[in-house]
Amino acid sequence: MSEREPIRQFFGDAEYAFHLPPELVIELERKTAHGIGGLFRRFLASDFGFSDLTEVLRLGLVGGGMDPKEASALVATYAAILPVTRLYLTAMPVLDALMSGTVQPVAKRPRRRKTDAQAE
Repeated sequence: MSEREPIRQFFGDAEYAFHLPPELVIELERKTAHGIGGLFRRFLASDFGFSDLTEVLRLGLVGGGMDPKEASALVATYAAILPVTRLYLTAMPVLDALMSGTVQPVAKRPRRRKTDAQAE
């Protein structure tokens, strides 16, 4: 059992828990034909395949507690209609949590620097 906590994020129609414990990492490696390090490097370089995205999402949902058939149906439904970038932005935090143990926040918009006049 993994000590890492599942992450919660919106996917498709609701917020779900995603988690990749070691036994599902082995299945992810089998399904993508890549070791986890290579898969993560490919994600960082935006050199992933569509099935890489869907497998991370499907197995992440299963690891988060969803029934495998329900996870497959959910991913099949929304992968068909969501932009690839949206799938990537949902899958990447799942891999990031696996690799680093925490999820790095993604900025919604760039920060603004305060000018001297605004700071006073």
